[in-house]
Amino acid sequence: MPPANKPRPQAFRLEKETSADAASRAAFAIESLPDFLEAEAAAVGGEPNEAEAAVETAQSRGILRDRFLSWGGIFVSAVSGFILLALGNWFASLIAALFARSQALGIAALGLAGIAGLALLVLVLREVFGIVRQSRIAHLHIAIAAAWAADDREAARRHVPALVALYAQRPQLARVRTDLTALTKEIVDGRDLLDIAERELIGPLDNEVRRMIADAAKRVSLVTAIAPRAIVDVIFVAGQALHLVRRIAEIYGGRPGFFGFLKLMRSVGAHLAITGGMAVGDSLLQQLLGHGIAAKLSARLGEGVLNGLLTTRVGLSAMAVCRPMPFAATPAPRVADVAPFLFAGEK
Repeated sequence: MPPANKPRPQAFRLEKETSADAASRAAFAIESLPDFLEAEAAAVGGEPNEAEAAVETAQSRGILRDRFLSWGGIFVSAVSGFILLALGNWFASLIAALFARSQALGIAALGLAGIAGLALLVLVLREVFGIVRQSRIAHLHIAIAAAWAADDREAARRHVPALVALYAQRPQLARVRTDLTALTKEIVDGRDLLDIAERELIGPLDNEVRRMIADAAKRVSLVTAIAPRAIVDVIFVAGQALHLVRRIAEIYGGRPGFFGFLKLMRSVGAHLAITGGMAVGDSLLQQLLGHGIAAKLSARLGEGVLNGLLTTRVGLSAMAVCRPMPFAATPAPRVADVAPFLFAGEK
């Protein structure tokens, strides 16, 4: 016998949603979307952080800087034009004099001048190509950061093939490129697709860059500790820093020429200036401890540790600026992660 107080089934009439209610609900969703994306990004550990803002600011001050009209630029352009005009006049006079002396000498000089002009044209084209390529990497970095923050599937599907094409000439990444191309059509979530691309495609490059930074820091520390003159330290540290920045750019797909390298160094310097306080505050105690104990053992050893720290910081800034996508799925390395041997706890 069923219980007497058992609730009986009932029917309810659902009110039909009006177009005004739907519009109001859609407007509320659009207004709350930025807050939702920010909260979701923080929940998965990918804050729209100061580090990424610092990278994009540094790129805009160097690699992406397109403001050429300044008094310094006008001066350099005018002086360069004057020198080229003088050299052209001198070449014309020289070739005319050689033709007056001997037709064979004139033809030989004219041929050599043509070869020199062709080589100069190739160098100029390489410079332009290097600047455009580095600028494309910087734009790709910014676009991927925006797509990751918004979890934009369509944007992710556009940017991942561009990222794959950037390393089309790397045979060691052939399998990863094939897998990513297939996953672009299968994975629905845009952020997941970008995370896989970062771990599988950029991860091996990150490991290579970290090893290079650690090796450069070791060399700088060793040479500083045994160098007989301070000028040797300065020259070697500066040379290692410049070489390290260029090699990091090449590993991530850049091919900087002379002027492209100057723009890149401007970005690295801007990144060091912006993130100097954050980076030092992150491991200040470790740096002071390592340098202090080393300085007590030997003044030269303390200088070696300090120069190694400087080289590591330059390398990490170059890594952040040259990387074609932001740190999201993997954390950004710190000084203690890349060169732990510089700290007292690792000695």
